[in-house]
Amino acid sequence: MPFHSPTVRAVSALSVTQLIGWGATFWLPAVTGPAMASDLGMALPMIMAGPTVMLVVMAAVSWPLSAIFERYGARPIMVLGSPLGAAGLLVMALADGPVTYALAWLMLGLAGACILTTPAQIAVTEIAGEKAREALSVLILAGGLTSTIVWPLTALLQAQWGWRTTTLLYAALMLLVCTPLHWTMLARRPREKSTAKTAAEPAPIDRPRFALLAVSFAANGFVTWGFALTIIILFEAGGLDHASALAAAAFIGIAQWAGRMADFLGGRRWSSFVTGLVAAALFPLSFIILLLSSSFVGAMIFATLYGVAGGIIAVTRATLPLQIFPAGAYARASSQLAVPLNLSFAAAPPAFAAVLTSAGPHAVLWLALVISIFAFGTLLGLWLLDRRTHQSSGQ
Repeated sequence: MPFHSPTVRAVSALSVTQLIGWGATFWLPAVTGPAMASDLGMALPMIMAGPTVMLVVMAAVSWPLSAIFERYGARPIMVLGSPLGAAGLLVMALADGPVTYALAWLMLGLAGACILTTPAQIAVTEIAGEKAREALSVLILAGGLTSTIVWPLTALLQAQWGWRTTTLLYAALMLLVCTPLHWTMLARRPREKSTAKTAAEPAPIDRPRFALLAVSFAANGFVTWGFALTIIILFEAGGLDHASALAAAAFIGIAQWAGRMADFLGGRRWSSFVTGLVAAALFPLSFIILLLSSSFVGAMIFATLYGVAGGIIAVTRATLPLQIFPAGAYARASSQLAVPLNLSFAAAPPAFAAVLTSAGPHAVLWLALVISIFAFGTLLGLWLLDRRTHQSSGQ
């Protein structure tokens, strides 16, 4: 891969810190949740609401952080965010009830806005330059393995030492591994460069294109984060036995990773619009197949299309802003895009659960189909608007 060594080091370091960051926070209750509920005397839904609180806080903080990222770069914010994340995990490990448990997730939300996904992508673009798209693809490709690695590790640690010690160990990793990696491996912005950027007018962000991009990404994010909770139920409602439903659902993760790999391999030949539109079209196609088929083969075809689409869209979220906004506005645009994205991620699980319990599993499938068609339409509209803008400007 033709990256300069600083880019390779940065992407490698961020791959590790993103795995630890997401695995120690959002994905943690998926394994430790029942033990937490029993120990803290809280209902399991209250425990599982913790990651939702984290995402809402991340959304609230992302917009104010956008100007700081643009002025000072990602490194100082990520260096401060890692100890804050460790402190949040320490509070969680010592929690004695709902108040301290909620406080922990509030702290993790603040830390997440400083270190998770968007800051990492900003850090990559700062150091990779013209190779930013390829570097982002590698980072996101590595991130697709987070749950695969962290869930078994968390289960092993919890079986040996319990959920509190497991959480403390993750706090130690956040402090002793993530903080020094963010300090040593990310780009140090020269003082004169920062001063020049501060004195100049900030690069403009075209608001119509920003709005279409935000709506499309948020709509697809709402589908993928909410639909994940109902996949096995939908397979079983369609006539599959539990083992077959589990097998088809598990294959989605493999297909997502394959989608990320396909985007990485073809990223030099295809624009982010091409890959994004293909992925956005695969989502409704996959839901139509699941509506029309009740066989295991149909479920596997759905899992393949849906997974590949999800993997490609994950990369497109990071790379498309590079294509439609000025390079100097990437940090600000990405931080502001994180607001609707994190809100849609947070709202999706309870919304889909409410539809599932009130109207049944097929209503969830129809909802996903309609929203995914809408997401494709808005992304297509963005592509047409972007072409018209470039043509009118003579580019």
